[in-house]
Amino acid sequence: MKQKQSGFTLIEIAIVLVIIGLLLGGVLKGQELINSAKVKNLATDFKNIPLYIYGYQDKYRALPGDDKSVTTHASASAVLASTPGTVGNGIIEGTWDSTTDTDESFLFWQHVRYAGLAPGATDITAAEYLPTNSVGGALGITNSGTNVPITGMRGSYIVCSDSIAGKFAKQLDTTLDDSNTATGSVQVTTAATSSAGAAIATSAIVDDTTYLVCMSL
Repeated sequence: MKQKQSGFTLIEIAIVLVIIGLLLGGVLKGQELINSAKVKNLATDFKNIPLYIYGYQDKYRALPGDDKSVTTHASASAVLASTPGTVGNGIIEGTWDSTTDTDESFLFWQHVRYAGLAPGATDITAAEYLPTNSVGGALGITNSGTNVPITGMRGSYIVCSDSIAGKFAKQLDTTLDDSNTATGSVQVTTAATSSAGAAIATSAIVDDTTYLVCMSL
Protein backbone atom coordinates (compact mmCIF):
# COMPACT_ATOMS: atom_id res chain seq x y z
CA MET A 1 0.00 0.00 0.00
CA LYS A 2 1.47 3.36 -1.04
CA GLN A 3 2.14 5.95 1.64
CA LYS A 4 0.72 9.38 1.01
CA GLN A 5 3.51 11.98 0.69
CA SER A 6 3.21 15.08 2.87
CA GLY A 7 4.43 18.56 1.98
CA PHE A 8 3.42 22.06 0.98
CA THR A 9 1.43 22.67 -2.13
CA LEU A 10 2.39 25.41 -4.60
CA ILE A 11 -0.56 27.47 -3.39
CA GLU A 12 0.58 27.24 0.23
CA ILE A 13 4.15 28.24 -0.70
CA ALA A 14 2.81 31.14 -2.74
CA ILE A 15 0.73 32.35 0.22
CA VAL A 16 3.77 32.20 2.52
CA LEU A 17 5.87 34.16 0.03
CA VAL A 18 3.16 36.81 -0.27
CA ILE A 19 3.00 37.15 3.53
CA ILE A 20 6.80 37.46 3.76
CA GLY A 21 6.72 40.10 1.03
CA LEU A 22 4.06 42.09 2.87
CA LEU A 23 6.03 41.91 6.11
CA LEU A 24 9.24 43.08 4.44
CA GLY A 25 7.35 45.87 2.70
CA GLY A 26 5.91 46.97 6.04
CA VAL A 27 9.34 47.00 7.69
CA LEU A 28 10.85 49.03 4.84
CA LYS A 29 7.94 51.48 4.85
CA GLY A 30 8.24 51.86 8.60
CA GLN A 31 11.96 52.62 8.32
CA GLU A 32 11.21 55.14 5.58
CA LEU A 33 8.71 56.90 7.84
CA ILE A 34 11.23 56.96 10.71
CA ASN A 35 13.90 58.46 8.45
CA SER A 36 11.45 61.06 7.12
CA ALA A 37 10.56 62.04 10.68
CA LYS A 38 14.25 62.48 11.55
CA VAL A 39 14.83 64.72 8.53
CA LYS A 40 11.74 66.74 9.39
CA ASN A 41 12.96 67.25 12.96
CA LEU A 42 16.43 68.24 11.74
CA ALA A 43 14.90 70.72 9.31
CA THR A 44 12.75 72.17 12.09
CA ASP A 45 15.92 73.00 14.07
CA PHE A 46 17.21 75.08 11.17
CA LYS A 47 13.86 76.81 10.73
CA ASN A 48 13.34 77.58 14.42
CA ILE A 49 16.59 79.40 15.14
CA PRO A 50 15.81 82.33 12.80
CA LEU A 51 12.47 82.64 14.58
CA TYR A 52 14.32 82.95 17.90
CA ILE A 53 16.54 85.67 16.47
CA TYR A 54 13.76 87.68 14.87
CA GLY A 55 11.50 87.25 17.89
CA TYR A 56 14.22 88.54 20.20
CA GLN A 57 15.01 91.46 17.91
CA ASP A 58 11.33 92.34 17.73
CA LYS A 59 11.00 92.38 21.54
CA TYR A 60 14.29 94.00 22.53
CA ARG A 61 15.91 95.51 19.41
CA ALA A 62 19.02 93.45 20.12
CA LEU A 63 20.55 90.08 19.24
CA PRO A 64 20.42 87.19 21.71
CA GLY A 65 23.91 86.47 22.96
CA ASP A 66 25.07 89.89 21.78
CA ASP A 67 22.56 91.84 23.90
CA LYS A 68 24.44 94.25 26.19
CA SER A 69 21.22 94.97 28.12
CA VAL A 70 20.09 91.35 28.50
CA THR A 71 19.75 91.63 32.30
CA THR A 72 17.22 94.43 31.77
CA HIS A 73 15.55 92.94 28.73
CA ALA A 74 15.21 89.20 29.31
CA SER A 75 16.05 88.48 32.96
CA ALA A 76 18.11 89.86 35.83
CA SER A 77 19.57 86.36 36.09
CA ALA A 78 20.83 86.34 32.51
CA VAL A 79 24.57 86.30 31.90
CA LEU A 80 26.11 89.17 29.92
CA ALA A 81 28.61 87.93 27.33
CA SER A 82 32.17 89.18 27.58
CA THR A 83 33.90 87.18 24.83
CA PRO A 84 35.11 86.75 22.19
CA GLY A 85 34.43 90.14 20.53
CA THR A 86 32.36 93.25 21.23
CA VAL A 87 29.00 92.92 22.95
CA GLY A 88 26.28 94.96 21.30
CA ASN A 89 27.92 95.25 17.87
CA GLY A 90 25.14 93.39 16.06
CA ILE A 91 27.16 90.20 15.51
CA ILE A 92 26.76 86.87 17.33
CA GLU A 93 30.42 86.13 17.94
CA GLY A 94 31.99 82.83 18.99
CA THR A 95 32.20 79.44 17.32
CA TRP A 96 28.93 77.66 16.55
CA ASP A 97 29.79 74.86 19.00
CA SER A 98 31.37 77.01 21.73
CA THR A 99 31.44 75.63 25.27
CA THR A 100 32.92 78.83 26.73
CA ASP A 101 30.26 80.18 29.07
CA THR A 102 31.14 83.82 28.37
CA ASP A 103 30.89 83.55 24.56
CA GLU A 104 27.99 85.20 22.74
CA SER A 105 27.23 82.07 20.71
CA PHE A 106 27.10 80.01 23.92
CA LEU A 107 24.88 82.51 25.77
CA PHE A 108 22.56 82.82 22.75
CA TRP A 109 20.61 79.87 24.13
CA GLN A 110 20.17 81.30 27.60
CA HIS A 111 18.97 84.64 26.24
CA VAL A 112 16.32 83.19 23.92
CA ARG A 113 15.11 80.91 26.70
CA TYR A 114 14.81 83.72 29.23
CA ALA A 115 12.94 85.68 26.57
CA GLY A 116 10.41 82.84 26.39
CA LEU A 117 11.21 82.08 22.77
CA ALA A 118 12.83 78.66 23.12
CA PRO A 119 12.57 75.69 25.47
CA GLY A 120 15.48 74.43 27.53
CA ALA A 121 17.60 75.07 30.60
CA THR A 122 18.64 78.62 31.48
CA ASP A 123 21.28 77.40 33.93
CA ILE A 124 24.49 77.53 31.88
CA THR A 125 26.09 74.88 34.08
CA ALA A 126 23.31 72.35 33.48
CA ALA A 127 24.33 69.18 31.64
CA GLU A 128 21.44 69.68 29.21
CA TYR A 129 22.09 73.40 28.64
CA LEU A 130 23.55 73.11 25.13
CA PRO A 131 20.90 71.88 22.68
CA THR A 132 21.21 68.78 20.54
CA ASN A 133 19.51 67.80 17.32
CA SER A 134 17.21 64.81 16.88
CA VAL A 135 20.15 62.46 16.24
CA GLY A 136 22.13 63.61 19.28
CA GLY A 137 24.54 65.97 17.51
CA ALA A 138 25.44 69.50 18.56
CA LEU A 139 23.37 72.46 17.38
CA GLY A 140 24.56 76.06 17.35
CA ILE A 141 24.89 79.46 15.72
CA THR A 142 27.71 81.81 14.70
CA ASN A 143 28.53 84.51 12.15
CA SER A 144 30.23 84.34 8.76
CA GLY A 145 33.28 86.31 9.82
CA THR A 146 36.21 84.76 11.64
CA ASN A 147 34.13 81.83 12.87
CA VAL A 148 32.81 80.57 9.52
CA PRO A 149 32.55 76.74 9.78
CA ILE A 150 32.52 76.07 6.02
CA THR A 151 34.99 77.84 3.75
CA GLY A 152 33.38 80.63 1.72
CA MET A 153 29.99 80.44 3.42
CA ARG A 154 28.29 83.82 3.78
CA GLY A 155 25.32 85.15 5.71
CA SER A 156 24.38 87.36 8.65
CA TYR A 157 24.13 84.21 10.77
CA ILE A 158 25.13 80.61 10.23
CA VAL A 159 23.29 77.75 11.95
CA CYS A 160 25.12 74.42 12.21
CA SER A 161 24.03 70.92 13.19
CA ASP A 162 26.49 68.05 13.62
CA SER A 163 26.58 64.22 13.50
CA ILE A 164 24.07 64.03 10.65
CA ALA A 165 24.19 60.92 8.45
CA GLY A 166 24.95 61.58 4.80
CA LYS A 167 21.56 60.33 3.60
CA PHE A 168 19.85 62.82 5.92
CA ALA A 169 22.23 65.63 4.94
CA LYS A 170 21.26 65.20 1.28
CA GLN A 171 17.56 65.17 2.12
CA LEU A 172 17.98 68.30 4.23
CA ASP A 173 19.59 70.14 1.34
CA THR A 174 16.75 69.09 -0.94
CA THR A 175 14.17 70.20 1.64
CA LEU A 176 15.76 73.53 2.57
CA ASP A 177 17.87 74.54 -0.43
CA ASP A 178 19.04 73.60 -3.93
CA SER A 179 19.84 69.86 -3.64
CA ASN A 180 23.57 70.60 -4.01
CA THR A 181 25.42 70.18 -0.71
CA ALA A 182 28.37 72.28 -1.93
CA THR A 183 26.43 75.41 -2.93
CA GLY A 184 23.61 77.66 -1.76
CA SER A 185 22.44 78.47 1.74
CA VAL A 186 22.73 74.87 3.00
CA GLN A 187 26.15 73.24 2.76
CA VAL A 188 27.77 70.10 4.13
CA THR A 189 31.29 69.40 5.33
CA THR A 190 33.11 66.74 7.31
CA ALA A 191 32.71 66.43 11.07
CA ALA A 192 33.37 69.65 12.97
CA THR A 193 36.98 70.70 13.53
CA SER A 194 38.64 73.81 14.92
CA SER A 195 39.04 75.26 11.42
CA ALA A 196 36.71 75.79 8.49
CA GLY A 197 36.15 72.80 6.23
CA ALA A 198 35.45 72.70 2.51
CA ALA A 199 31.90 72.04 1.33
CA ILE A 200 31.35 68.55 -0.07
CA ALA A 201 29.46 67.88 -3.30
CA THR A 202 26.31 65.77 -3.14
CA SER A 203 27.89 63.01 -5.26
CA ALA A 204 30.68 62.60 -2.69
CA ILE A 205 28.38 62.28 0.33
CA VAL A 206 28.41 58.77 1.85
CA ASP A 207 25.04 57.76 3.27
CA ASP A 208 26.30 56.18 6.49
CA THR A 209 29.04 58.72 7.24
CA THR A 210 28.21 61.62 9.58
CA TYR A 211 28.65 65.26 8.57
CA LEU A 212 28.30 68.84 9.72
CA VAL A 213 25.40 70.64 8.01
CA CYS A 214 25.25 74.45 8.07
CA MET A 215 22.67 76.94 6.80
CA SER A 216 23.32 80.63 6.23
CA LEU A 217 20.64 83.18 7.07
